[in-house]
Amino acid sequence: MQTYLPFLAAALYIACSFIPGQRRLLDSMTTIAGWLVHAAALYLTIFMPNELRVGFAVMLSAALWVSVFVYWLESRNLSLDGLKVLLLPNAAIMAILPVFFPGSLVAMAGKPAMFPWHIAIALLSYSTLTIAAFHAVVMTLQDAHLHKQASKATPPWLSKAIERLPALLMMEKILFRLVAMGFVLLTLTVLSGIVFSEQVLGVAFKWDHKTILSLFSWMLFGILLIGRRWRGWRGKTVLSFTLSGFLTLLLAYVGSRFVLEVILHRSLS
Repeated sequence: MQTYLPFLAAALYIACSFIPGQRRLLDSMTTIAGWLVHAAALYLTIFMPNELRVGFAVMLSAALWVSVFVYWLESRNLSLDGLKVLLLPNAAIMAILPVFFPGSLVAMAGKPAMFPWHIAIALLSYSTLTIAAFHAVVMTLQDAHLHKQASKATPPWLSKAIERLPALLMMEKILFRLVAMGFVLLTLTVLSGIVFSEQVLGVAFKWDHKTILSLFSWMLFGILLIGRRWRGWRGKTVLSFTLSGFLTLLLAYVGSRFVLEVILHRSLS
């Protein structure tokens, strides 16, 4: 059963991407059905008796799972048909990715009681900031399309999807909601990581590449929010900071896990 759930979620996501925007009830029901099946698949994959499964594929799958939920919420008030065509096929791919790259198991024996909470908060923070990065990429395409910079090179289906997106100003407001939420969650991840490190290793920080890149990413998102609040940053500056912060975080966690699990065939547990 656990093996079939990711494929069922992917099938529902793909089916939803072909439902016309006028059939809003069917579209909403199919999306939330896929999201619930995806949630069940992730739960059965990650949580096992006295063990947690972690890995780059699980992180990416969780990120797109959160993305679909945010899309579903926003689509109830805004017309996001263009975003649906870009998001749901990617969510379908990520839903089945853990089947092929299951990651590694981490035993709970000897771990602090807060360790599962640290993992959960970390997954939520990475997922939210992944959505923000995806949103920033879409905004970049939208801005280029508005200025006719990609009119000939852009495929027709992508041009139609971009034209159906909300106004760029509304997209920017959604982006900052995501960045602010992700920054709060990332701050909690760093703080809970300090407590976890002190309890297990006896030091507040383990100065490896993951810690350094995580703090650098946290700093970039913090500067972005301060710049928005006090200097009114908009446009390309916002998109550059968002993507830079996300890529740094990606290198810190997903990138290192991908190299170890797929290229070097080593466990991180």
